[in-house]
Amino acid sequence: MRIDIVTIFPEMFEGVINSSILGRARREGLVEINLIDFRAYSPNKHNTVDDTPYGGGGGMVLKPEPIFAAVEALTEPPEAGQASAQQDKRRPRVILTCPQGEVYSQAKALDFASEEHLVIIAGHYEGYDERIREYLVTDEISVGDYVLTGGELPAMVIVDSVTRLLPGVLGNNTSAVLDSFREGLLEYPHYTRPAAFRGWSVPDVLLSGHHGNVERWRRKESLRRTLLRRPDLLQSLELTKEDRKLLDEVKREEGISR
Repeated sequence: MRIDIVTIFPEMFEGVINSSILGRARREGLVEINLIDFRAYSPNKHNTVDDTPYGGGGGMVLKPEPIFAAVEALTEPPEAGQASAQQDKRRPRVILTCPQGEVYSQAKALDFASEEHLVIIAGHYEGYDERIREYLVTDEISVGDYVLTGGELPAMVIVDSVTRLLPGVLGNNTSAVLDSFREGLLEYPHYTRPAAFRGWSVPDVLLSGHHGNVERWRRKESLRRTLLRRPDLLQSLELTKEDRKLLDEVKREEGISR
């Protein structure tokens, strides 16, 4: 996968994309992440990328020219006569990070992870010229119902959540499959050595070596955690007969009426 991040603060991303799992994925060629400073595409000598809003009001608005130019330089097909396999590829997804966008989810991360090329526009200041939304982007994404100083942190969230889903990025291929929200449930609790710590012990079932019982315990605890912390998630799930049985057990144990 190739991910292009269009921003006026590329230095903010260096530590994130060059460290830990993202850094290793880049070094191993599992993902290509590029930083593009759209100031370089400003049409004036001062590299201006923002201006005051028409109609008045506070703050500055990002101008359309530099952002359109930067994105089009990344997405336009090669010049006529230059043979390239890219000519057969579909236009990449162009993602705008903004508070008005669709609230980001694991399902959206999976959707983006199926693409070959993503372009993420990380804006700043008061907002974007509306023509950027209408005529350039394919997706608008919000990471929550709160306001940040810019779109750089949401862009980092998208890059991290998508990259870890790519084949070979995580050392254990089952890790991403078992993530919270992957199938609508929160993940079950995890334990490791020592089996006893300060008087707190690992559940006996996890030490039993009985894989069937372990899997049943994990499923039940996943249902328990979802019921207690995010009951709204259960409303949209199609639970199996065994899931419903386990959920009834959890409700009895937690003293929750049906």
